Amino acid sequence: MPETVREAAATTRAAGTATFRQPGLVLTDHHFDVPLDHADPGGATIRLYAREVVATRREHDDLPWLVYLQGGPGFAAGRPVGREHWLDRALEDYRVLLLDQRGTGRSTPADRQTLPLRGAPAEQADYLAHFRADSIVRDCELIRPRLTGGRPWTVLGQSFGGFCAVTYLSYAPEGLAQVIITGGLPSLDADPDAVYRAAYPRMERKNLAHYARYPGDEAAARRIAAHLAGREEVLPDGTLLTVEAFQQLGILLGTGDGSHRLHYLLEDAFVDTVAGPRLSDAFAEAVAAVLSRAHCPLYAILHEAIYAQDGRATHWSAERVRAEFPQFDRHFEPGARFLFTGETVHPWMLRTHPALRPLRHTAELLAERKGWTPLYDPDRLARNTVPVAAAIYHDDLYVDTEHSLRTARAIGGLRTWVTDEYEHDGVRASGRVVLDRLLTLVRDDG
Repeated sequence: MPETVREAAATTRAAGTATFRQPGLVLTDHHFDVPLDHADPGGATIRLYAREVVATRREHDDLPWLVYLQGGPGFAAGRPVGREHWLDRALEDYRVLLLDQRGTGRSTPADRQTLPLRGAPAEQADYLAHFRADSIVRDCELIRPRLTGGRPWTVLGQSFGGFCAVTYLSYAPEGLAQVIITGGLPSLDADPDAVYRAAYPRMERKNLAHYARYPGDEAAARRIAAHLAGREEVLPDGTLLTVEAFQQLGILLGTGDGSHRLHYLLEDAFVDTVAGPRLSDAFAEAVAAVLSRAHCPLYAILHEAIYAQDGRATHWSAERVRAEFPQFDRHFEPGARFLFTGETVHPWMLRTHPALRPLRHTAELLAERKGWTPLYDPDRLARNTVPVAAAIYHDDLYVDTEHSLRTARAIGGLRTWVTDEYEHDGVRASGRVVLDRLLTLVRDDG
């Protein structure tokens, strides 16, 4: 290992890190203090956490670094248990950094318990305005030289992590050796309304495909909806299960096994009791696990802000655009379909979800916030020279395929793999396959 890299590693480990071992893995904790606002480097700071992962047999090798940017926004990086999924392939060539993006996981958390430390809702909204992709990229650029000694690293961006990778290419390409994107090529210019106008028809297609696979599920879903329309149901975590909240189980339809999971969930919905049929405890607990925002409140509060970059407020875009697709609200009309929704955020969630209720005013302020700045630089992306490869999943529930293809054509040198073999979670569900294919593309090995 070159001396500069050894020195950087020694500096990082001296800050109270810990190293652990699993079969085949060595895992090291890293903590970094970074500015809350990178435009004010002398101001308030927050702490970031990242986990270094390296194959046991390569622990002391001078390996290039790969930083993994998780989907979201608002999700911590995965917690590995052995060499599973894409990580098994990555560890053949890289020392991997699993970053808990600001506000998530073991990084300084941002949730209903901690945000009051920042002040009233207005101060909380100002604080959270620094939690978008541009800040995450600047975090990475502060971390990178401390770990690599200044060498560029490879970024693997899944979903929202891919959005961050495109921001990285826009504003700090000098820090990048290669970029790999899975299900995360964003539109460079679509506002939130355009994103959701493209999303609702995809949601409908996913519903129809699910009902073609499991024809009895539509009747089962309508029965549950009718039950919820006539009585209040509260899930074990305190979530109020309304018809609209129940519809959000459609988020499962964007993953490889999600249609099957939804089917099994629906078939166990009711149980006979002395008071007649009631929703089963098992169903309620399973639904709570899907709908809970306790571990990812930023996923709801900042979701529409990840698309905002023209200075205008998002103003609850998904809710407004839903009115243009009335088929999602015609559950009980003769001949109408029952349609689940997907990755959308609505103001009523601030009432139904216990993790969001205390943040209602903060979320409302963010929805009305103006002045969101650009996250991408189309001119610089057109001149890009960093090797980039991207998997685009055909008819992806979460990211519009046509938007992704248009962006792929706008980034210089980007190579794509368009596939319908996998859904949005292909990099995980495929084991080594997706990452191996993209490494071949980005290295121009085939």
